[in-house]
Amino acid sequence: MKYAFLALSISLSFSTLAKTNDPIEVIQVSGEAVKLHSLSPKDSTVDGPFGDNLALSDIARAVTPISSAMIEQLNITTLQDMLAVAPNSYSASGFGAPSLPTLRAQLGELFQDGVRRQAGNNGFGIPVSFNAIEQIDVVKGAPPVLFGSSQRNGGFVNLRSKTARTDQQQGKVQLSAGRWDQYRALVDYSAPIVEGQSGFRVSAEHINNGSFYDYAGYESDSLFAALRFLPDDKSSWDLNFELYSVDYTDNAGINRPTQALIDDGLYITGQGVQPNGSNVPGAGAIVSPTGQVVIPRNQVLTDPDNINNATTYLFHSIYKRELNNQATLKNITYFQHLQRESLAKNSFVEIIDGADTAQNRTELSYQWNDSQTTVFAFDVRYNKVKGYSQFTTEADLPIDLTGPLENRRIPLTAQQQARLVELRPGVFVSPGAQYDINNDGNGDFSLSDTTDSTSWQTGVAFQHDSQWTNKLRTSIGYRLDYYDVVAKDALPPQGHSAAQDSIYETLHSGQASINYKFIPSTTGYIAGSYNQATSNSMAGGHTLGSDNKISEQNFATDNTLLEVGVKYAPEDSPWYIDGAVFNQRRSLRNRDGSNTGIRTQGFETQLFYDASPYWLSAGYSYIDARYDNSASSQDSSQVADAFDNSRPDIINGTSVGAPSFTAFAPSTHRVQGIPEQSVSINGGWSILSNWQIGFGGIYTKSYPLDFLATVNIRDQYTLNINTSYDFTEQTKLRLDINNVTNQDNWRPVFEGGYFGSTLVFPELPINAKLTFQHSF
Repeated sequence: MKYAFLALSISLSFSTLAKTNDPIEVIQVSGEAVKLHSLSPKDSTVDGPFGDNLALSDIARAVTPISSAMIEQLNITTLQDMLAVAPNSYSASGFGAPSLPTLRAQLGELFQDGVRRQAGNNGFGIPVSFNAIEQIDVVKGAPPVLFGSSQRNGGFVNLRSKTARTDQQQGKVQLSAGRWDQYRALVDYSAPIVEGQSGFRVSAEHINNGSFYDYAGYESDSLFAALRFLPDDKSSWDLNFELYSVDYTDNAGINRPTQALIDDGLYITGQGVQPNGSNVPGAGAIVSPTGQVVIPRNQVLTDPDNINNATTYLFHSIYKRELNNQATLKNITYFQHLQRESLAKNSFVEIIDGADTAQNRTELSYQWNDSQTTVFAFDVRYNKVKGYSQFTTEADLPIDLTGPLENRRIPLTAQQQARLVELRPGVFVSPGAQYDINNDGNGDFSLSDTTDSTSWQTGVAFQHDSQWTNKLRTSIGYRLDYYDVVAKDALPPQGHSAAQDSIYETLHSGQASINYKFIPSTTGYIAGSYNQATSNSMAGGHTLGSDNKISEQNFATDNTLLEVGVKYAPEDSPWYIDGAVFNQRRSLRNRDGSNTGIRTQGFETQLFYDASPYWLSAGYSYIDARYDNSASSQDSSQVADAFDNSRPDIINGTSVGAPSFTAFAPSTHRVQGIPEQSVSINGGWSILSNWQIGFGGIYTKSYPLDFLATVNIRDQYTLNINTSYDFTEQTKLRLDINNVTNQDNWRPVFEGGYFGSTLVFPELPINAKLTFQHSF
């Protein structure tokens, strides 16, 4: 627009000169193309993990900030969609509702505004709403010392909340409709209360989605409100609140994942039979194959009578004040309450009957001189979880999905009920501890994750940054976390007192990094970190072991990272390129008391070009993920265990029966369910000032679905295209077509490969979505 005014001014000047017959002075105007898209990550700053308002080149870690413009351009609606732009972020489907990120072949943490959010046990939790989110910062490797000890260390995503405007009003309405009756409506409005001093923002989102998959759907409501206060030029206070309610589907995909299913869609029919002759799915069942059919990809392991819903509300407060020329104070307060209920006809139960988390962290940044700065932090986190769980009688492989719904349902026998406790009529769960009812010296119950636990985590940390020269910068940090944990049985058997235990543990973490600016546009770095983390459980709670004790090993899982990288970010150029090599190890305490270590080594790089009328991004990742001389386990050792050998023309069954829990000996075997290489590429072109087209593509190299590599996901790709047209500066229409070549792609169902021999998730076929947006 400004070039149009300049051209008009020059034309008028020429016209005036011509009328006066004066000699014409020739004026040559030149300049670079104006950048319009603001999609490059170097245009974003990163707040929180390593300090505030940091550019990418100043951070000695692999980071991908995803701005609101990029979220919209790449159609990012779930945590899985990050693979489109963040290398090494391939993840399992999370039973159709991903709640945690996967980074570098390991589960990562989910933070919001610098504090860890509640999440599910492993990858199974509640979906994430992006209604409240303005930017997504994807960071590889364990959380830094300022964020503290956590449970998952593959990397983390820090969601940055929307903030209110104090300078002008701004609003938008978005309406979208897609295939399979998928509808979304959003209203987002912000305005000053007192101009320049305070403002508010309200954003409401409603989603009502049908589904390609049988007996599936998704309906959610999110209401977000934010306030911003600027009392003076030295302080700011941001407050926000979100209420989120969701009703969704636990989608287990398709069972019996043979190579014929992956390659040709062929499914083996026949209902499993237990040793006692029952056709109810149960442990030890064996299938006599009755045939092989092409199964529709929408015919997945769901049930119309399953219940999956959750309600949560979150509150964040961020206060910053410049105390003087040397000291700055930052205080973050967070509270979240969660209720969740999952009741499945296959006997799976997970109920969170109230989980409350509160955290307050105070950071004092002190600049000793022009080159030395220290951040001191004091952090207190409170977490209370009461929940009930039952997953000991699930059996997926014996089920024939082509048969009636009754094939999928597991009514508990009297013997199974006797090893559980009745929570309410017809709902049986595991107790949260073990009891010897018949005094034979053995426990008489099946344990899962039932707990009533309370924990206090108190941490102190420092991070010291030194700018030794214009080129050399270093950073070191250390944190100590003190845990005070009490866990008891939430539902002891009748006539027994609830078992209870407490533990006090101290965990340590440290980090160090070196940045060196080779030339103004290029920075190299070396980063290392070590931390101790806690074990996983629902909503961040803690469980009792089979000995009715909280294991010390649950607080002694060591994690290390060594990363070397380079970042190219010239100021007056549309390019940004970075790359990193890494060696990362994590250790995870399992529910049965065993320990699983995973070591990953690899390389990742990302490239961005952003200048009108084009933009382009590309990413590549290579990862070698292996068990670190440690054990692994699967629901069954291989899919063939579910079948007998009566039809060798279909499958060479082993007649072991399924499910048949299998623990594999310690090894350096490749981790299943993770592609060794992946490539992503996205781009766009402004054909006219008001008409844009774009594309996105993801390629993943073949990888084993199960530990023994009896079944492999082939090389596969997904191609998406989009176009948008601006009718006015305020109104536009966008069309997205996903999986435009209609590939029959597959994905693991669950993180860690536990169900790799049992389940596989069919990704969506070609689908389209139309979005209308009006800004005001």
